[in-house]
Amino acid sequence: MSDSTTAQIKAEIDSADVVLFMKGTPAAPQCGFSMQVCQILGHVGVPFKSVNVLADPFIRDGIKAYSQWPTIPQLYVKGEFIGGCDITREMFQSGELTALFDKEGIPHAQTAKA
Repeated sequence: MSDSTTAQIKAEIDSADVVLFMKGTPAAPQCGFSMQVCQILGHVGVPFKSVNVLADPFIRDGIKAYSQWPTIPQLYVKGEFIGGCDITREMFQSGELTALFDKEGIPHAQTAKA
């Protein structure tokens, strides 16, 4: 991965409290896993920035190397890699996701578990 790709990924992660690297956009997800994470974040009511990895093959490959995680989507909260779809869903179902947002001072609408 090039230094410029690494810098671009880091800039994206640092640009918002909650960043989702996904296939497609929240309005038009291009995979079911990306759609699930968007739905979870929407249900919780947390504002997030999305990065469409399909728009840039360097970002698509680079984010996997950056996180050392082989799949997309990838969720970042306050610069920290949280995980992919399964981890995000499990955290949502257990209440850990909203607890993380509370701990990090990230406003959201939903406080109850799924």
